[in-house]
Amino acid sequence: MFDFLKYDPTHPLLFTQFYFWAFFAIVYGLFALLMQAGGGDKVSRSRLHARNIYLMAASWFFYYKTSGIFLLILAFITVSDWLIGKQIYKSQITNHKPQIAKLWLILSVVIDLSLLFYFKYAYFFTNIFNDLFGTEVQVFDIFAYIGNGFSYDGRFMVDRIILPVGISFYIFQVISYAVDIYRGKIEPVRNILDFGFYVSFFPQLVAGPIVRASEFVPQLYKPFFLSRRMFGIAVFWILNGLLKKIILSDYLAVNFIDRVFQSPMLFTGFENFFALLTYSVQVYADFSGYTDIAIGIALLMGFYLPQNFDSPYKSRNPQEFWRRWHQSLSRWLKGYVYIPLGGNRTLLGRPASKLLASNCNSFLTMLIGGLWHGASWNFVIWGALNGVGMIVNKIWRAMNEHLRFMLMLTVAGALVAARYLTHSAYPLLNMLEVWAVILWIGTSVWYVGWLWKIGATSKFVAWVDNAWAIIQTFVFISFTRLFFRSASNLDPATANKEAWETAKQMVTQIGGAWDNSIIWPFIQEYKYVVLLFVAGMTIHWLPARFKQRYRLAFAALPLPVIVLIAAATVLIAYQFITADMQPFIYFQF
Repeated sequence: MFDFLKYDPTHPLLFTQFYFWAFFAIVYGLFALLMQAGGGDKVSRSRLHARNIYLMAASWFFYYKTSGIFLLILAFITVSDWLIGKQIYKSQITNHKPQIAKLWLILSVVIDLSLLFYFKYAYFFTNIFNDLFGTEVQVFDIFAYIGNGFSYDGRFMVDRIILPVGISFYIFQVISYAVDIYRGKIEPVRNILDFGFYVSFFPQLVAGPIVRASEFVPQLYKPFFLSRRMFGIAVFWILNGLLKKIILSDYLAVNFIDRVFQSPMLFTGFENFFALLTYSVQVYADFSGYTDIAIGIALLMGFYLPQNFDSPYKSRNPQEFWRRWHQSLSRWLKGYVYIPLGGNRTLLGRPASKLLASNCNSFLTMLIGGLWHGASWNFVIWGALNGVGMIVNKIWRAMNEHLRFMLMLTVAGALVAARYLTHSAYPLLNMLEVWAVILWIGTSVWYVGWLWKIGATSKFVAWVDNAWAIIQTFVFISFTRLFFRSASNLDPATANKEAWETAKQMVTQIGGAWDNSIIWPFIQEYKYVVLLFVAGMTIHWLPARFKQRYRLAFAALPLPVIVLIAAATVLIAYQFITADMQPFIYFQF
């Protein structure tokens, strides 16, 4: 009778499934009654506390349905960081003992990162240790061993560590809480249940956005407010997220991308390359779709979550991309890693060392960002490539146009010569050669503009240069995701070997000889995949002002019209649902 209350690992609560929306309807209905009983926006402190407790209970149930017994990890983190946060504030502000406060902060970070490293990186570092020292150390789940001591049947497997859903997100949130108290940005949350609500707020609990304490804690004490326009915007974000996830992400994954990544050698170089480009659309639609839904649901309950995406494929360079992509993680890494490392400053105070220190800090931050995503060398390579891309682009922008042209001419010429000398034996070399030649052509735009300065306007040249930069950035980011996607959705025990093999096979195919005669038959066979890819990129590249206008226009529609549009949107979206519901990609992080 009460089976719906039990944890079922085969049916976690997903935004794309009916029973999540049944869960949310019940939660929101009781939430509305609670707010109405409290007098609308004139809510007492006790009523706000009751609201926070209620939403925390709903969030814990949500996490239990998603992760089962791992709810205990969330509970431990909540108690630990709440208690330590009070001690940090007491030592820093009340007792004026900053060194003691720093020790409490270190203790908080050590506890949080130890849990994260244990669950997420046990296999990764065990494999490194075994490779270095020739040992055969096996992973052992100490928590499962302790749990078996309290059970009758030894139900937990001690030789396997399972990653709790969303642990990377809520660990980073509680670290921001301790650091923000230490920096004096916020005061500790007075009640542990209010703090538990901040840590576990269910719309963004398992896949972000990462909510920094200084952004969310003040909202714990603000009365509920939902205007007519806010309601319309919230519904828009929810529908927008569902369309992104179901129509774009899931359809592209099931009908093309997953097939290529499962068996790259069965597909041509063009198909492998197109799979990389299409995966960029998939991962954006999947992750931004989740955060759109999370932002919409939170807004319906009067809470603001930070923007997480700003049309990242409009970026002209890797730095701009990371300012637009997964913005909550980028801001977290900047605020809690890059700046503490020194940012673009250096203790030496010399101009030459300043640039070196800034680049080293950027590279190290991107390495940490890559490792945050997963315990695999492929994620490290992915982070490193993005770090190198950012550094190279900084150097590139510091050059004048003449030097850029000559440099790319030299690099392209050297790679062409190397290909002939090696007789195309190295697929990666072939890929670099093609890319270098294309980049060299791109550097010629400045010269074309200079030659055409009488017959063509500088505005046209600037448009071509901008489009070229955006396309090159998109291709570079898509290529780095070869390593990102290869390492995803794998058993941690075997992730490194399998991911590397997939990446190597795809490079072999893309860097090999292309048969251009298959392109048109491919378009015919995968016409819906190609159309969705083109449609997704076209919508993505629409001007921001245009998108804002149609969001506001939707929000201003009469309620019956919004209801009809919502019903039609859901009906259309669910025609695209695959037989096997696809989990959100970032659930694994």
